[in-house]
Amino acid sequence: MSSRRGPDGSGRDSNHTAEPEFGAAVAGLHADEPEVGPLNAAENKLLNRIKIFGATGSILLLIGSLGTGAIPVSQNPVAGMRVLSLPSRMFGTALTLSIGGTLMLVVAWLLIGRFAVGRLSVEVYGGTTPARRMTRRQADHTLLLWIAPIIIAPPLLSKDIYSYLAQSAIAYIGKDPYTVSPLNGLPPDHPLYELAGSVPNIWKDTPAPYGPLFLWLGQHITALTGDNITVGIFLHRMLALAGVAMIVWALPRLARRCGVSPIAALWLGAMNPLVILHLVGGIHNESLMLGMMLVGLELGLAAVDSAKPLMDPDRRWLPSGTGWLLVAGAGLIAMSSMIKATSIIALGFLGIALARRWGATLPSLRSIPIRQWWSACKESVLALARSASLMGVIAIVVIVGICVGTGLGFGWTRTLSTGDIVRSWMSMPTLLSVGAGRTGIGLGLGDHTQAILDIVRPLAQLIAAAFIIRWLLAALSGRIHPIGALGISMATIVVFSPFAQAWYLLWAVIPLAAWASDRWFRLGAIISSALIATVVMPTSSNTTGIVLAQGLLAAIMMAAVLTALFFEDRPKWLPTIGRRGRDE
Repeated sequence: MSSRRGPDGSGRDSNHTAEPEFGAAVAGLHADEPEVGPLNAAENKLLNRIKIFGATGSILLLIGSLGTGAIPVSQNPVAGMRVLSLPSRMFGTALTLSIGGTLMLVVAWLLIGRFAVGRLSVEVYGGTTPARRMTRRQADHTLLLWIAPIIIAPPLLSKDIYSYLAQSAIAYIGKDPYTVSPLNGLPPDHPLYELAGSVPNIWKDTPAPYGPLFLWLGQHITALTGDNITVGIFLHRMLALAGVAMIVWALPRLARRCGVSPIAALWLGAMNPLVILHLVGGIHNESLMLGMMLVGLELGLAAVDSAKPLMDPDRRWLPSGTGWLLVAGAGLIAMSSMIKATSIIALGFLGIALARRWGATLPSLRSIPIRQWWSACKESVLALARSASLMGVIAIVVIVGICVGTGLGFGWTRTLSTGDIVRSWMSMPTLLSVGAGRTGIGLGLGDHTQAILDIVRPLAQLIAAAFIIRWLLAALSGRIHPIGALGISMATIVVFSPFAQAWYLLWAVIPLAAWASDRWFRLGAIISSALIATVVMPTSSNTTGIVLAQGLLAAIMMAAVLTALFFEDRPKWLPTIGRRGRDE
């Protein structure tokens, strides 16, 4: 069970047959990045100004969210308060503050990126390394400063938290949340009915699509808070913050393992405005799923990359300390899939890394006779079988233990496709199907949209599965690091998913931030994150076009004025207030 590594340290034996070029093109997304020194005095001064600018945007977003946030239908905590209830009575003003604060937060993120990945038009586009980067301490303090106002804000941009509360309450009272919907599980005469009152209509009569570990955590929150919606929201946000903390812990370590700048990975992944707005502000359980998955990967890869044996030399039937680290990492990934099932694929890539440690490779069979195929593949097949068996046993033990231990059973396996009832424009197969259906209606052929969806969505999932197998083979060949292959696979799932939301982009961006340093990836990820963060606005279903246009225009003007005040030098004829010079 000792490590078998080639001269390049990749885990390949130089005597193995030459490997086919699986993933050769995608491998170009990665290049090692050198470490650079800290910022100089002028850059530190500008960094502090950007930090305060972003924090100002977060504060404006907090104030605006009192009118535009997903405030509960009942138990409104600001109702009747003379000052705090003003935004809810002045929706246009609240919308302006919310959109303006979001724009400022996104602009601050883009500006501070020059101290992480460099200037977009120079270092990022040119594929070069910036001369200096901010320190880890500066990055952490900036993220904390930007998140702090959002912690006490109402839920932003989504009402999913109310589904979490209702489904957890159903589990708490002893009913099965995988068969009982909020509408039936918490009727009007039930003491916990108010927890279901704010659930969006589309989800009121649907069972829970989330894993039993997440509902078990929510069940304990319900036990603590009862029908108090405000405290329940706050405790769920604490879970989301725990997930962000795990991302912040694991992402720089994974980046260093891949030869990528930890600060660049932290900026693109954890400091991403989608994390602040949707994972923290929207209180989505992807935060916990991604955090546990990344921590599990870091623990598992630390064991795989270690030169120490995985089995105890004295008691060979027991794992060594390094072996237990591997088991813990794989177990944590399995646990993350009991938040949301998507993260289970990370076990496959950890398994590939382990198999390569045991000598597995991807030999080229085209140049040898068929009778020699088994001798060329035998070692790799056996290593893959051992690795898959170990990952499978750990996954089964953890998943079955959680399903049985929580008392929620295996009903989650029947509700994984609950979200498919939504026709999301962000889902490529759904968008194409709906577009084809609308075209058919326009041509007078009738409405066949649902029939097209029933064909295209499963076909898209099959295509996604084929691509994921290809990325597994690319990781096995050694051309793509398992972390990079996982990120590409998560991107594949998002692209071909029958249902997608704005924050699903983070499924791919966060793990890829630790591996992909190519300019086109970074430019694409930066532009996509900034656009989605600003396009998904805090509007309700009854917001008219004129109100939205007025709020958007006013927000842009407000953000532009504040940007000028923060970053433009003051004209000489204006008096300096609290400043000593032009650079203050």
